[in-house]
Amino acid sequence: MAFARTPRAEDPDRLDPALIKLGLAVVLGVIMSLLDTTIVNVAIDTLHKDLHAPISTVQWVTTGYLLALAVAIPLTGWATDRFGPKRLFLASIVVFTLCSMACGLAWNIDSLIFFRVLQGLGGAFILPVAQTVMARAAGPHRMGRMMALIGIPAMLAPVFGPVLGGLLVDDLSWRWIFFVNLPIGIAALIACTRVLPADRPEPSQQLDLRGFLLLGPGLAAFVYGLSEAATTHSFTSTTVLAWCGAGLVLIGLFVANSLARKDMALIPVRYFRDRSFTAASIVTAVVGGALYGAMILLPLYYQQIRGESALTAGLLLAPQGIGAAISMSISGSIADRIGYRKVVVTGLLIMLGGTVYFTQLGPFTAYWVLSVSMFVRGIGLGASMMPAMAGGYQNLAQAEIGRATTALSIFQRVGGSIGTALCTVVLATRAADNLASSKTPAEALSAGAHAFGQSFWVVMALTVLGLAAAAVMPSFAHQRAAAAARVERGGGVVPAPAEA
Repeated sequence: MAFARTPRAEDPDRLDPALIKLGLAVVLGVIMSLLDTTIVNVAIDTLHKDLHAPISTVQWVTTGYLLALAVAIPLTGWATDRFGPKRLFLASIVVFTLCSMACGLAWNIDSLIFFRVLQGLGGAFILPVAQTVMARAAGPHRMGRMMALIGIPAMLAPVFGPVLGGLLVDDLSWRWIFFVNLPIGIAALIACTRVLPADRPEPSQQLDLRGFLLLGPGLAAFVYGLSEAATTHSFTSTTVLAWCGAGLVLIGLFVANSLARKDMALIPVRYFRDRSFTAASIVTAVVGGALYGAMILLPLYYQQIRGESALTAGLLLAPQGIGAAISMSISGSIADRIGYRKVVVTGLLIMLGGTVYFTQLGPFTAYWVLSVSMFVRGIGLGASMMPAMAGGYQNLAQAEIGRATTALSIFQRVGGSIGTALCTVVLATRAADNLASSKTPAEALSAGAHAFGQSFWVVMALTVLGLAAAAVMPSFAHQRAAAAARVERGGGVVPAPAEA
């Protein structure tokens, strides 16, 4: 008589082949959606010329996509419970892939912006649902290692997106920055159809429509206001204050609505009573801001100060991606053994060390020094982002993971927007002040480089804020006790999906 093989008793937390296959299949969809957040940036000037549209209009190809993400993400928790993670994930991949094809076939700037918004609505669900699927499959003991799998594309996409975009635009056409999603989307659809566990029918609560109508537009207004700050070079302009103020009012009303609805809310506010989840939310937001803020500064420095092409600037960012991939591949398993707090704090300290040299940028700073600093910075990023997110789940029940993932995804997007806006405004104001006192071209070049260095103090400040939040994460003893409690009450390890 044959019996099904089970994991050895002495190694109950290992990642079996079925779990690894699940992670790799999900990562295909995640890579596709994350690349699209950065791959378009290098094509803005080409779109401006080919579609005969002003830059102020072309920028909405990116802004419209990000706003669609911010609006749709709050629906993820409810939609995951209502339709099931597998069906929602597959549907999101289909919508995203079809809209990518439509973007590549766009006939003018208006149609391109419209299809990009639809693409964002589909892409908004991919990453948070992927995190939910992997968190449920892994259980608390293997959370760090499974989240590391999905974290690698999350860290590499902002780095390699501009490189891939530059290659496609230079050698083919801007349309291929969208067509490239077609083979990836088809492969992801086939793989995920085979290995994702079947959806189990679960009672679904009624959609918190009032909460959605408050939070979605509130986030959209706030993000739009931040994008306007980058345009006006000031956070005190009437436009910025009006949009950000309106967004904050709507978000405040959402919080009041959530407190009234309690567990029936779109995102239950009671999650933030948990120290682990609150600290993880802050770390996720500020690390997102530090990541995307630096990603707006570095390509501009390489192009404007050092005279490099967009493709070369993208290649010069690669050391950060390499460092992130190396540290992320091992940080999850280390966090499972010694605790999330120690790993996240160490990662943020390394990130500080890798960033500090950029505050001293000059017009002739050696590339090898910048590359080493980028590599060190990448190690810190990889060791902090995903372990922090994984740590946020440790005190939550199985049924709460979907909505918790939604909240963390929102924090990451909003944090990235804040970091980008802060760095852009500081760069513009410091550059104007520095150049005003320059009398020769050499002085002007030095003044411009110094403005970039001053802007990196924003990145440093965000990292310090994340370090303060990480320091209050629960200890390793608390982490293991919480994991044991979840298993005891039936909310812990979920059986790995069987191979199709």
